[in-house]
Amino acid sequence: MTLLRSTAGTVVLLTCAGLARAEPELSSTITATSDYDFRGITQTAQDPAIQGSLDLALDSGAYLGIWASNVDFGDDTASDVEIDLLGGYSGSINDDLGYDVGAVLYVYEDSDDDIDYMEVYGGLDYKILSTKLWISPDYLNSGDSAFYLEGNLEGGSLPFELGWIVHLGYSGGEFFSDSADNGLDEYYDWAVGLTRTFGRFDFELKWADGSDLDEADGTGSPPDANSSEGRLILSVSTTFPWSDE
Repeated sequence: MTLLRSTAGTVVLLTCAGLARAEPELSSTITATSDYDFRGITQTAQDPAIQGSLDLALDSGAYLGIWASNVDFGDDTASDVEIDLLGGYSGSINDDLGYDVGAVLYVYEDSDDDIDYMEVYGGLDYKILSTKLWISPDYLNSGDSAFYLEGNLEGGSLPFELGWIVHLGYSGGEFFSDSADNGLDEYYDWAVGLTRTFGRFDFELKWADGSDLDEADGTGSPPDANSSEGRLILSVSTTFPWSDE
């Protein structure tokens, strides 16, 4: 745990140092979605979400960002807003192979349960395939560690200028395997979808499913809070500043 926290601190400090040496590029992305899906589990009780980010990036690959969304975890958690603070490096090893490493702090405003936590991550991209491993030493401030391993495929060339996405993820570690403490178990989530760009707006329609987590399949209070059941999700996003092209 100490090593992970030290690694996260080092990533953020190096990123800040990199940003300080050159003028960063500023961008912002706004997203409206019918459901905030996080690793197969709804974060908004299957209700819509408005999400926004503010990002600073350098040509060197260093970046810092802040991201926010409304959330709804049901009657037992008071938080209505999630704020993520992140920093990292991304770059290319060759024309086909890229990498991304960093750290993110998840902050839940007005939460009575104090569920803020941190993750470090590292990933590789090869052509249309991307993989990433996320590790938290203290997942949801529970005292238990957790990890998330994901793979994603993304491509285009479908009729009507459609693109496609395929996702598979696995959540594991002490937090999920220690069923005596939290009633959960390690699980898979997956998603498939289509994408399409209209002018400055990017649309995505996907089926997301985390129902391998049986304990959360259609449960919660209200009934859809924290549910892992499969559902269809529509999202639209745009990134500023808009290009003149």
